[in-house]
Amino acid sequence: MKVQREKLVLSLLCVASLQGCMVHSVEYDHTASIECLGDPMKPLYNGGIIQNAEFNSGLMGWSTHRNIKTGVRSSPSGNKFAVVRGAGGTLSSSGNVLPSQSVYQRVRMQRDTHYSLSAWLQVHAGSAHVKAVVKAPHGERIIAGSVVAQSGCWSMLKGGMTASSSGHGEIYFESDAPVDIWVDSVSLQPFSFDEWDAHARRSANATRRSTIRLVAKSAHDDKPMANATVIIELLRAGFPFGNTMTKEILNLPAYEKWFTSRFTVATFENEMKWYSTEWNQNQEDYRIPDAMLKLANKHGIRVRGHNVFWDDQNSQIRWVRPMNTDQLKAAMQKRLKSVVSRYAGKVIHWDVVNENLHFNFFEGKFGPTASAQIYNQVGQIDHSAILFMNEFNTLEQPGDLNPVPSKYVAKMTQIRSYPGNGGLKLGVGLESHFSTPNFPYMRSALDTLAKLKLPMWLTEVDVVKGSNQVKFLEQVLREGYAHPSVNGMIMWAAWHANGCYVMCLTDNNFKNLPVGNVVDKLIAEWKTHSKAATTDENGIVELNLPHGEYNFTVTHPSVMGATTMTVDAASSASEHTITVRV
Repeated sequence: MKVQREKLVLSLLCVASLQGCMVHSVEYDHTASIECLGDPMKPLYNGGIIQNAEFNSGLMGWSTHRNIKTGVRSSPSGNKFAVVRGAGGTLSSSGNVLPSQSVYQRVRMQRDTHYSLSAWLQVHAGSAHVKAVVKAPHGERIIAGSVVAQSGCWSMLKGGMTASSSGHGEIYFESDAPVDIWVDSVSLQPFSFDEWDAHARRSANATRRSTIRLVAKSAHDDKPMANATVIIELLRAGFPFGNTMTKEILNLPAYEKWFTSRFTVATFENEMKWYSTEWNQNQEDYRIPDAMLKLANKHGIRVRGHNVFWDDQNSQIRWVRPMNTDQLKAAMQKRLKSVVSRYAGKVIHWDVVNENLHFNFFEGKFGPTASAQIYNQVGQIDHSAILFMNEFNTLEQPGDLNPVPSKYVAKMTQIRSYPGNGGLKLGVGLESHFSTPNFPYMRSALDTLAKLKLPMWLTEVDVVKGSNQVKFLEQVLREGYAHPSVNGMIMWAAWHANGCYVMCLTDNNFKNLPVGNVVDKLIAEWKTHSKAATTDENGIVELNLPHGEYNFTVTHPSVMGATTMTVDAASSASEHTITVRV
C-alpha cells in the first residue's frame, strides 16, 4: 500500500486564493473619537473611579485651584458640564503667568496600577492645546495626554499613566493659553498589571490567529477520510516584523545569516536617504541601496523606503541649506523623481517627509502645504507603495506637544484633503523610540489614530539602554502586536561594529545579547502552532494557527496514485473552513 503525500500552499492572510476569506479581529473596548462633537459621549467605564463624572450632581466631588470661579452649565440638549471663568492669565506671586486650569478631583490611586484616562473638553474661545495632568500620590506631576480643544464643540482626550505609589492624587486639565477650560464625561479607570497584560494576550490571540477546519475527502467517492494525518508547515509569518538594516550586511555573511533568518521586513538605516545617495551635488550613487535591496529580495524580505525627504533643518546636506527657493525646488524635484522612480514597485512603503510635525524645513521654504504637495508628487510616480507620515513621540511622550495624536490627525487630514490627494495610499508611521514607556498612553494613542482607518506601523522601535531595557522592549512589542490596528513593526536596532544607535540585539560576533534573546522569544511565540494533527471520524481537524502562509501535507493509507488537493474557503464569525480533497 502506498502513502500519497500532497502539499498545498495556503495563506491565512485572506488573499485572493482564499476566495474572500476574512480574518476577524476584536476591537479594543476603548472608544476614541477624532471628531469635534456638539455634545460629548458618555464617560468610558461609567467614569471609573471618578465621582460625578458627568456633572449631573453639580460640582459634587470637584474643586478648583486659586479660587477660580466655577459653575455647571447645560447645553440646549440638556447635557451638563463644568466651566471655569477667568482662569487664564492669572499671575503667580513672582509675577509669572500661571497656566489656565480646569476643575480638579482628588482620587485614591494604587501602586503598580495602569490608569486609562479620558475626558471631553472645550474652550470658551478659539482653540488651545489642553493637557491632562495627574498629580501622583508621591507629588510627581504627570502629563497623561493632550488634545487641541476648540470652542463650539467637544473634543475627546484619551491618555493614561501608571502609578508607582499609593495614596491620593489629583486629576485636572490645563493649558498654557489664556482660555477657560470646560470639562465633561471624565473617566479614570484602573487596571492591574495582570488585567492589562491579559487583555493584550486576548487581543493578540483574536487578532493574529484564526481557527480553521480542514476537511479531508477522498477524490474517489467524496467521502470524509478519517484518521488522515495533516502535517502543518508555516512558510512565512503573516504579521510583518523586522529590523533596520545597514550596509555592513553586504560584506558580512554572519550578519546576513542572522538578519535574514529572523525578519520579513527591513528599513535601510541611512542608505536610501538623500545625504547618502547625493552627498555631492549632481553626483548620485545608488550602488549601496541597490545591493542591499537585491540582498533583501533574495531572502524574500520586503523593504520600506526611508526616506524621500527629511523635514529637519539639521539633516539637510550642506549644499542644500543655502539654496534659494527656486534652486531648492529644482534640487528637490530631481531628488524625488530619481529615488522614487528608481524604487517604485520595489519598496512597500515610503516615508515621504520624515518627521514633519517636529520640523518644518520645507514648509518654511514653500508654505504650509509643502508636505502635501510632496506626497502628491510621490504618489504620481509610485502607485503601489503606501505613503507614510513617520513621526516620533506620538506614542512615546505625552508631554511633547508637537506630535500628539490630535495634531497627527490634523496633519494627515491636511495631506489627504490637498487637491489630487484623495486617492493616495496613506499610512500612519509611529517611530516608537521609548525610554520609560507609558503603556496606557501608548494604547490610547493607537486607539485614537486607528480612527483614521489607515495602515499603521511601528516603524523604528527601540528602548534606551538601562536596567529595564529588555523588559520594556518586550512590553512595547507585545502592546503593538496585540493592537488590532497595528499592521507591522520594525525595530531601530541597526548593527554597527562601533555600536548601535541606542539598542543592540547582538554582539560583534552576531551572538544574541539579552535584548536579542527576547526578540527571538517573541518571534518563536508568535509562530507557535501544531505541527501535525489527525482527522476525526468525519475527516475533520480543527486548528488554531497564527496568520501566515502554510504547507499542509495530507497523508492517508487508502490513497494511491496522483492526488489533487483543492481548497474551498468560507468565512464565519470565528473560523474558516478549508476543504482538502485527496
